[in-house]
Amino acid sequence: MKKRIVDLVVLSDVHLGTYGCHAKELLNYLSTIKPKTLILNGDIIDIWQFRKSYFPKSHLKVVKKIIDMASKGTKVYYITGNHDEMLRKFSDTSMGNFCLVDKVVLELDGKKAWFFHGDVFDSSVNHAKWVAKLGGIGYDYLILLNRFINWVLVKMGREQYSLSKKIKSSVKKAVKFISDFEETAAELAIENQYDFVVCGHIHEPKIEKKENKKGSVIYLNSGDWIENLTALEYNKKRWKLYQYANEIKVKEEEYFEMETELGNRLIASLIFDKKLKPLKN
Repeated sequence: MKKRIVDLVVLSDVHLGTYGCHAKELLNYLSTIKPKTLILNGDIIDIWQFRKSYFPKSHLKVVKKIIDMASKGTKVYYITGNHDEMLRKFSDTSMGNFCLVDKVVLELDGKKAWFFHGDVFDSSVNHAKWVAKLGGIGYDYLILLNRFINWVLVKMGREQYSLSKKIKSSVKKAVKFISDFEETAAELAIENQYDFVVCGHIHEPKIEKKENKKGSVIYLNSGDWIENLTALEYNKKRWKLYQYANEIKVKEEEYFEMETELGNRLIASLIFDKKLKPLKN
């Protein structure tokens, strides 16, 4: 298969290690592209829920694929999010083509792009972490329930249905939070004179121009690989929102138990050596 050459790809909120993650579909997507730069914009590995001892082989294959891409010349920036915040103690380190950061600013064809996960805007994460973690567990089981419901609907010849999207769209506070998140990110980007601001965290894929009295910016969100199965692609001076189109099928999957020690070795192998030098933006 001939791979598409893309200048830059942004992925976020993959949540490897959770039941809701569509790792097989993500692996299929990664196998079709050859990006010069890959931005992993937070919540790639769900370290919050590693204690479940659930890490299917398909999830591990995604990790191996990313490492393989880096070894073959793709510049990989792993930006930390709230579900993988444990990695922040190692921020600003790099090894070969792999860099671990909390945020990054890149120049794209003469324009400045600011990449960060976005959990800094989430008060539930910053001030009541246990509430956020509890919500994360509930969300994971909601997605699992939704997969079963959709399996039944497909068998009945009916369209699939998203419980979480329905809940988000019907709860005023959720709608307001998403709107406030986007506006805050855009205002900060305009204030700092960035041309693009690229986030994750809220699982809402979008490309939209935002304006205020001080100027304008292009706000982008890469979505997630739980419900939307989306990525951002930048190529030939243009942004594109990619969405995985294949039908999602529920299948029983082989998995192996990932004990804490193995999980720690996996994380450590991705990154760190005390001799690594900080990455300078």
